[in-house]
Amino acid sequence: MTADVSLYDDIGGLPALRRLGNAFYERVLADEVLAPVFAGFELRHVEHVAVWLGEVFGGPADFTGQLGGHQSLLRSHLGLEIRDEHRTRWLELMAASIDDVLPGRPELRSTLMAYFEWGTAIAQKISQASPGTDLGDPGPTPRWGHGGLV
Repeated sequence: MTADVSLYDDIGGLPALRRLGNAFYERVLADEVLAPVFAGFELRHVEHVAVWLGEVFGGPADFTGQLGGHQSLLRSHLGLEIRDEHRTRWLELMAASIDDVLPGRPELRSTLMAYFEWGTAIAQKISQASPGTDLGDPGPTPRWGHGGLV
């Protein structure tokens, strides 16, 4: 791997992100801690998350272009009231999913988990606000590379 290879490409692009999403949400929906948080889950959520992660990790800007961008992602967490135990369990299930879908890649796992630690902290904070809260302008979609936030 070189600095020229995006995290998106290193992961395996959208197909790998879809596999990761499927493995993760299968776990989430069967989990007694997280299933209630995802009570309104729709299958299209897996695709939206894959497209979001693709953009964040250096792939096409399709989440911004087609799904509302960073503001839309943040708004989707309003009112969820994510607690510490939800966030901890989310991270545990994501780590297990990464291990299944991208085995034998400890550096890649570490980079992905750093992003998820960072992102879930933001999601948890935003989730305490009521739906419809004005979040202001969150700026462009963040980008995450092999060295973290870029």
